[in-house]
Amino acid sequence: MSVTRTGALPGTLHDVAVVGAGVVGTAIARELARYRLSVALLDAADDVGTGTSKANTAILHTGFDATPGTLEARLVREGHRRLSAYAAECGIPLEGVGALLVAWDEEQRAALPRLAAKAVAGGHREPRVIGPEALRRAEPRLGPGALAALEVPGESVICPWTTTLAYATQAVRAGTGLHLRCPVTGVTDRGDHHELATGRGPLRARYLVNAAGLHADTLDALLGHRDFTVVPRRGQLLVHDRTARPLVRHILLPVPTARGKGVLIAPTVHGKVLLGPTAEDVHDRGATGSTAEGIDALRAEGRRILPALGEEEVTAVYAGLRAATEHQDYRIRCHPEQRYAAVGSIRSTGLSASLAIAAYVTEALGDAGLGLGPARDLPPVAMPNIGEAAPRPYERADLIAADPAYGTVLCACERVTEGEIRDALHSTVPPATLAGLRRRTRARAGRCQGFSCGPAVRAAFDAYRGARPGPGAHGAGQR
Repeated sequence: MSVTRTGALPGTLHDVAVVGAGVVGTAIARELARYRLSVALLDAADDVGTGTSKANTAILHTGFDATPGTLEARLVREGHRRLSAYAAECGIPLEGVGALLVAWDEEQRAALPRLAAKAVAGGHREPRVIGPEALRRAEPRLGPGALAALEVPGESVICPWTTTLAYATQAVRAGTGLHLRCPVTGVTDRGDHHELATGRGPLRARYLVNAAGLHADTLDALLGHRDFTVVPRRGQLLVHDRTARPLVRHILLPVPTARGKGVLIAPTVHGKVLLGPTAEDVHDRGATGSTAEGIDALRAEGRRILPALGEEEVTAVYAGLRAATEHQDYRIRCHPEQRYAAVGSIRSTGLSASLAIAAYVTEALGDAGLGLGPARDLPPVAMPNIGEAAPRPYERADLIAADPAYGTVLCACERVTEGEIRDALHSTVPPATLAGLRRRTRARAGRCQGFSCGPAVRAAFDAYRGARPGPGAHGAGQR
């Protein structure tokens, strides 16, 4: 069990190297860890889930709107089932709020029966068209002009940060080596294994999985393939403060277009309201900055859909990049002769499909000659609750009685306690930065954005990062 961020990589020959520690790469590493294999998981960043996986709409999709017969439709549908069960098992914050696909003009209303039929053809029986009266009862705060909606009860909101971290935690506990700050710069086929050139020296593996997201086509080219070309699609999003949460009950979706699902309004598991994303093709794979034009467009759209939202405070603005390609379906290809699998064109549904993608890729590797052997049970994990649907540590008298650190609130906006910060820093996959700590605990993610709590959170971060956990620690942490 190891997590490294510095130093030379292990010189042993691994069975599999997985490049990319986003939600898909960590899910694949976790699935491979079910077998008695030596697995290395590599990422250029200093933490898991720092790319598309940390900056998305945090929705667990049913796949009701996927094109029937596609690989994406199959894996999103299966992934929804798997991740719903996994979230309950591991304590990943998840809320089944349902979705409403809202029609605002006659053309959109006419499209709803077709979308419902498409959902049924894809194996989804729950979506149904509702009229204006039922729509108003479901969402009384909607703006004028809403004519009808397609109701999709199975859609949920989830915590993408905790999901990726749970996968990585379980993989590492099962023996996977997680190597961060480890960019892959070259690949050489040595006949019976690959030798990866990285920023921390070479790493050898018999099989290679490319789950590099925004850089997956670059790695694919190093193996001699041109199966897809990534065009980063930037999505800017706004997060409204917790006072906005009573305004919306469902995920409010627009009628989709060829460019994507459009701008949505959704509650979050953290008790806030999300507005976005935009959809802008960019050339820079690091262009995660927000723009005044994007923010203005989102706010105008938010006021149209939910007028009262325009009066609520925005506590955060962020942008994520989706790995869009020229393909309208997933591009998952296994090349047995090279002992190589590429996972491309996953776009915005990777979170929902992650566990199903992992099973699909692992099966393909087995068919390509990787000796899997019998599967084994993974060590269970219990993730810290950073959602609002269940009691947080500061609300639990039993935790506080056993350990007063869970009653010591350091971040007042998000009610994050010293005990939670300590647990995160002593966990299996600890954060390397305050940004990583925020994704694990919500510290500094509230209205003040760290202005008030910053010094106290920083002091706890520094203190616990260098201290070894004592007996009895981690009561609410990753176990």
